[in-house]
Order: sequence, then structure tokens, then C-alpha cells
Amino acid sequence: MKSELSNKLKAFGPGILFASTCIGVSHLVQSTRAGADFGFQLVAFILLANLFKYPFFEFGSRFAAATKKNLLEGYLAEGKWVLWVYFILSLASMFTVTAAVTFVTAGMFNNLTGITLNPAYVSGIILVICTLILALGKYSILDTLLKVIGSVLLISTLVAFFGAVSKAQVTPVDNFVPKDIFERDSIIFIIALMGWMPTAVDLSTWNSLWTIERMKQTGYVPKLKEILADFNFGYIITAVLAICFLTLGAKVMYGTGVELSDNSTVFSDQVVTLYTSALGDWAYFIIAIAAFSVMFSTTITVVDGFGRAMGETTRLLFFKKADAKSTYKWMMIIVSAVSFLFILLLSSNLKDLVDLATTLSFVIAPIIAIINYRVITSKQIPEDYKPGKKLLLLAKSGIVFLTVFAIIYIVVYFFL
Repeated sequence: MKSELSNKLKAFGPGILFASTCIGVSHLVQSTRAGADFGFQLVAFILLANLFKYPFFEFGSRFAAATKKNLLEGYLAEGKWVLWVYFILSLASMFTVTAAVTFVTAGMFNNLTGITLNPAYVSGIILVICTLILALGKYSILDTLLKVIGSVLLISTLVAFFGAVSKAQVTPVDNFVPKDIFERDSIIFIIALMGWMPTAVDLSTWNSLWTIERMKQTGYVPKLKEILADFNFGYIITAVLAICFLTLGAKVMYGTGVELSDNSTVFSDQVVTLYTSALGDWAYFIIAIAAFSVMFSTTITVVDGFGRAMGETTRLLFFKKADAKSTYKWMMIIVSAVSFLFILLLSSNLKDLVDLATTLSFVIAPIIAIINYRVITSKQIPEDYKPGKKLLLLAKSGIVFLTVFAIIYIVVYFFL
């Protein structure tokens, strides 16, 4: 019994990293905005996005369990062009994604400390700190840090959620007009919301990279069911908390006529106030710490994830004899530096920056989904590790779902 528990704990970790990546902009920003602007009208879209994206994230963990390799190596085995497609699509989104996440984190820091520094410069400092921590501490510090931060946010969010649910809905202002979900701007927001719900599909490669890294760290090779149990735990947490954040926005802000600010520091104060409205003013500082902590954890996992994934991609495509650790560190520096430039250029409007990042992620999602399906059903995977018929059916349905909404977005954005 002790040995079985010990093995489960050794497999435990990548799922928490995945959850920490998800519970950031998609939850604190997008889910809260969904509740504040639309009440409970968008619950179905959040649930559907989590459901139909599930197979493609699960395939990343499954591939690592089956082959003891990362998913990028699986892409290369299917043909160099597949890895090139991933490389190009990642280049199109990774700097905007990192910029959006870091800029929100900077706003949380300013709100917590009361500092009035330009959030763009604070973002640069945060990116430097994240890069240094990862370069010096590597995976073990990241793994330990996020388990602590994740626990704090999970508890505080659930307490705030039940506090909000126990209170009556706020009384709408006299001139309040509910938003129509079929309006052009609403459709664009809904697709942006689903773009990072629970996160971008191209981040599925990170699951496999973190799983392999966890094996190296512990010296233990988990069974498939242990790896999937860890992943499923993290995935369920992200889905539950998305609904919690939407509920906070719906119960506290919907109908009040108050809109979430484009200024990252003011926005951060509004989000923390959602908690204190449910818990009481005494909780403000505690929640401010938790909110900053979770955004910092998202930033550091994004820097690590893109550094790890794109470092490995460039190594496989261009520098096969290069040391993987070296390409990882250099790519982290590049990601951080270029993302900072994006922040300097785009930081005047938080909502536009976030919507751009999330929408890009959704538009490229069908392509990554098809690639992941191709790899997991290929000869690379032993029969015992291949997904069952129900999961493959869900994956096919997910490809259709992602494709249809990507087409809707293109039509609505460019032609309506």
C-alpha cells in the first residue's frame, strides 16, 4: 500500500503544472468577464470547450506514457513537415500569449503592493525573475512552487465561490440592458473565451515534456493509469474553477453597469474586490496575494513551457547535436525578450491584448488537434496505450467543434 501511494506521488506533478498554466488569464480574466458581462449565459460554452479539448491534452500525457518520449518527437516521426507546422503556429502565438499573461501579472503586483510603476516595465522585471528562477532552479523549484501556490488559490477560490452563491444576486441598475450573445462583439468574445478554455490546444506538447521531466526528476517511470490520473486531476480542477470565476463575476458584477477595466492595475483591484464582496473586506489582502501568486505561477509555467517546447522544436529541426538544456535556456531568454517588446507595443489596452492572444490560440487549435489525433493513432503507439473508441469519437467531435468555431470567427470578424 505504501509503495503504491509512493508511486502515485512520484507521478504527481505535471497535472498541477498544467492546471497552473490554465488558471490564469482564461480564468481570472476571461471567465470573470464572461460572468460580469453575460451572467450565466456562457456556462455551456465553457463546459463545451473543456469537453471537446480534453482528448488533445490527454493525448500529450498518453504519448509520453506510451513512448517515454515527448510529443514533439512524435510530430517529427510523422514527418518533418508536421514539426514545421507546429513551429510556425507556435511562432504566431507564443509571444502574444506570454505578453498577455505577464501583463496581467504586473497589474496584480501593482495592485498588491500599491506601487504605481508602469505595468509594462513591471512585466519586464517579472519576465527576468521567471527566467532566472527556471535557469537556476530548473524543474524541481517550479514543481514545488506551483503545488503550494495552487493549493492556496484553490482553497480561497472555493471559499469565495460558496460565499458568493450564498448571497442574493445583485439588483440590476435601472437602465441595465443584458448583452445579446448573438451580436458581433459578443461572438468574438465567446470565441476568445473558448480559445484559452482551459488553455490553448498547442500547449498539449507541454504535458508530455513535463511528464518526461518528472520521470527524470524522480527516477520513476509511472504506469499509464498513474500519468492519466495526475493529468485528469489537474484538468478537473481547471474546469471547476472556470465555473467558480464565472459565478463570482455573475453574482457580484452582472447587472451593476460596472465594466472590467482595460487598465491592468484597476482590473486587478476589481477582480480582488469580487472575492471580498463574497468574503468580506478582511480578505482583501489575502486574496490579492493569492491572485498575484496564481498569475505569477501562470507566467513562470508559460515561460518554462514555451522555452521547453520551442527549445526542443528548434533542436529537432535545426540543431540535433545541441544540448537540450542549452536550447531550453536560450529559448526562454528569446521568449521573454520578444514578449516584453510585444507588451511595450500593445499594453495600452488589456482587453485587446488578451482577446488577440486567446483568439489566435483558438484559430490554430483545429490544426494542432488534427496533428495530435494523427500521432496518437499512429504506429508509434503500442495497441495497449491507444485511446478507446469513446475517446477517439470525442476527439473527432472536438476537431469538428474547433473547426466550426474557427470558421465562424473568421466570417464574423472579416465579413460582418
